[in-house]
Amino acid sequence: MAFAQFIHEYGYLAIAIGSFLEGEAVLLAGSLAAYHGHLELLLVFLLAAVASFCGDLPYFFAGRRFGPILLRRYPTMRRHRPALQKLLHRHQVLMVLSLRYLYGLRIAGLMALGTSRLPIMRFLVLDFIGALIWAGSVCAAGYGVGRIFQGLFGQMDARGQMLLLAALLFGTPLLVMRARRRRTA
Repeated sequence: MAFAQFIHEYGYLAIAIGSFLEGEAVLLAGSLAAYHGHLELLLVFLLAAVASFCGDLPYFFAGRRFGPILLRRYPTMRRHRPALQKLLHRHQVLMVLSLRYLYGLRIAGLMALGTSRLPIMRFLVLDFIGALIWAGSVCAAGYGVGRIFQGLFGQMDARGQMLLLAALLFGTPLLVMRARRRRTA
C-alpha cells in the first residue's frame, strides 16, 4: 500500500482516535498531511475538535459520579478540596479552556472539575470552545510546519516531512530526558 493511500484510508480514523486520547502528535501529522493535500484541513480540524471534546466527557462525568467516593478514600484529596474548589470557582472559564494544554493534568483536572459545583451545561459549552481552540491551534501549527519544511528543505515529499516531524516529536523529549539524567547523575 502506498504511503499516500494509507493516509487517505486511515488518516481520519487516526486523527479521531488520537484526539480522543490526547493526540497532539497525531493532529500535527494530520495537519501536515492536509498541507500536502492528502486530507482536508477543515475535516481534520472538525474531527479533532469533536473527538477531543468527547474524550473529555468520561473523565468529567467520572468525577461527578465517583468524586465523593474518591474524596472519602483519599484523605489528601479531601484536604486540598477547599482550595481547589475556591480556585475552580474563581477561574472556571480559564480552567476549562486551558486544561487540555496542561500536560499531565488533563485527566485529573477534568475529574476535579467533575467534583466541583460547575454546572454541566456550562462545562459542556466551555469545553467545546476549548476543543475548538485547541484543534485550531494544533492544526495551524501542523499546517505551518509543512510550509516551514517546504521552505527549508525545498520539495521534500510528504513522507519525508512526516518522518522529520516524527523524529522531532519523539526525539526531542528523549534528548531532554537524557540531558536531565546526566545533570542528576
